[in-house]
Amino acid sequence: MSPKGVEIWWASNVYDSIARVCIPLFVMLAGALLLQPCKADEPLRRFYRKRWDRLGLPVIFWSIIYFAWTALVDGKALTLQSVVQGILTGPYYQFWFIYLLIGLYLLTPILRVALKYANRHVLKYMLMVWFVGTAVLPLLTLLGSYYLNANVFIFTGWLGYYILGAYLMQVEIKRSVLYAGLIGGLLWAIAGSYIIVATLGERFSQFFYDGFSVNIIVASASLFLLLLQVSPQQLQIKYPRGNRVLRTISANTLPIFLFHVIVLESLQRGFLGFTLSITSINSFIAIPLSAALTLLIGLAVIVPLKRIPYVKRLIG
Repeated sequence: MSPKGVEIWWASNVYDSIARVCIPLFVMLAGALLLQPCKADEPLRRFYRKRWDRLGLPVIFWSIIYFAWTALVDGKALTLQSVVQGILTGPYYQFWFIYLLIGLYLLTPILRVALKYANRHVLKYMLMVWFVGTAVLPLLTLLGSYYLNANVFIFTGWLGYYILGAYLMQVEIKRSVLYAGLIGGLLWAIAGSYIIVATLGERFSQFFYDGFSVNIIVASASLFLLLLQVSPQQLQIKYPRGNRVLRTISANTLPIFLFHVIVLESLQRGFLGFTLSITSINSFIAIPLSAALTLLIGLAVIVPLKRIPYVKRLIG
């Protein structure tokens, strides 16, 4: 591998490892907000009406935008089959998270009732089963010759994070332990990915990046609990400007998320008058710079658009 290739690999490894807690945090936050026992009696019609008002029109609007982007920019022909398949699985790759949310929403009314009447010991047991089946069981694949029938653990995947978010709302752990879990989990991803690629090959390169690996679960849960300890009032007093920025970003997360791929690909392809990619400048600079510019450009476009009547509901 060339020196530039080594640089790109290590930069990608470091930043990819750090970013892997993002989706688990979003899912746990959704669980913490939506699975509260006090909401168990909310009528189904009201619950799904709220979800539609939040996601319905924006998903339709941005789907049309990305179908157009695929045809006009990527140069891929739109056929009836490709459009139907795009609707079923998402018109562009970031839409997978939207479909995950839809799946969680479908189960939310059931989970609300279950969590309202389940005691903490049952919830803890359920999360232990999820952790073993989701994170511990795959470790057997590293041993090469051994595997367990996956049907033994059928409670796996993002559903566990969703329930974990609600469960952790009543958990208190020392900050020192949480920092150790967060830093240790991320370092495990960085170092573990290097070791596993060096010893077992590229086919295992994603093993410790996986959102369901032991290290990412520990790091994500630790960061979630650390963020719960942050006081909004103290944040407002100590960092008023920073707090306003966070509130602006928070109010526009959905449209920025759906829009950001267009901005990112525009930067990489030079559509904005310059090219910014891991091959154009030092990779350790290019990746965070691309992320920062994507966020800033996204805000610069989305915030003014949301001030136009009817557009706010359309774009999210």
